[in-house]
Amino acid sequence: MRKALILAQKGEGYTSPNPMVGCVIVSSNGDLIGEGYHERFGREHAEVLAIDSVEDRHSLLDATLYVTLEPCSHHGKTPPCCEMVGKLPLRRVVVAMEDPNPKVSGRGIRYLEERGISVECGLLRAEAEALNRFYLHHLEFGRPFVTLKIAQTSDGYTAAPDGGSRWITGKESRTLVHRWRSRYDAVMVGRNTAELDNPTLTVRHIEGRQPLRVVIDGPLSLPSNLHLFSDQYEEKTILITHNEQRARETLDPMLKMMQSNYFRGKTLVVPERDGHSDLHRTMKALGEEGVTSLLVEAGQSLSSALLRAGLVDRLELFIAPVLLGGGTRSVLGLGIQRIEDMIPFREVEWQQVGADMLMSATF
Repeated sequence: MRKALILAQKGEGYTSPNPMVGCVIVSSNGDLIGEGYHERFGREHAEVLAIDSVEDRHSLLDATLYVTLEPCSHHGKTPPCCEMVGKLPLRRVVVAMEDPNPKVSGRGIRYLEERGISVECGLLRAEAEALNRFYLHHLEFGRPFVTLKIAQTSDGYTAAPDGGSRWITGKESRTLVHRWRSRYDAVMVGRNTAELDNPTLTVRHIEGRQPLRVVIDGPLSLPSNLHLFSDQYEEKTILITHNEQRARETLDPMLKMMQSNYFRGKTLVVPERDGHSDLHRTMKALGEEGVTSLLVEAGQSLSSALLRAGLVDRLELFIAPVLLGGGTRSVLGLGIQRIEDMIPFREVEWQQVGADMLMSATF
């Protein structure tokens, strides 16, 4: 099962909104005879690839199949895996965890048991759940797992008094962030960061999948020549706004035909709340778009708003060994007046990244 989990992780960044799944087949005499993992959304599932990799089909007699997630029991982009597995002369199937997806939810296991195959569930369950925390979170809450990334000086500033913020942290930290981008479904910024920094939010320092890019522009007033709206990945940009009237105008098919540089990404309209785009409805809308994980690289305003709203699931805080003494604080205005009301973390890990320190914490 550990080997199956290692195989499953190879699909990180490519299988969403599907989970990462690995599969290993062991013959009756203990030989590893097949293995596979779900490589990309829409392609064959792990069980199919593992079975296809078996050279001697006779070796499947009384074999054991190990899989990190319950075999699917519904028709999606591929046929149900449980039906294919159920036709094999296996003696046993070992599953790390049940699939909580309502379309599966124990049906795959029951299907196999009804066909005389012994099924054991729960081996390395915690590891399997950790592997697919984005998938499980999206199923439970209907919104993406949100990770907030902050890079600050040792005295808590993210930008100098003149607004400059490049670069506070070192090259190693920036490379790590690009690796994260390749693993998350989408990267989000607010309108201030989009306008001041004009970021691309792409993966450049490593090889990996280009994520969706989300920008919150409540009044819908950002200039159209920003990288997010005009570069080669323009169609991967999702624009969030509460200005329904203006959004309707920009989405009008006839107006689009008359414009040579119209926005080719997607615009989502959410309700307004306290003069801003409602963040809870924003996350819900992204979840409905199939975004299971979101990396937020925002400035003080959006970062603080997400923390106030309780929408941050994980914090990645880079602390650079430098001092500013003034400028923009990383977080402000959480509404906390007493020490007793401080926001605690459930789990905290520290590591050194180049010259920087990285605190990784979950809420």
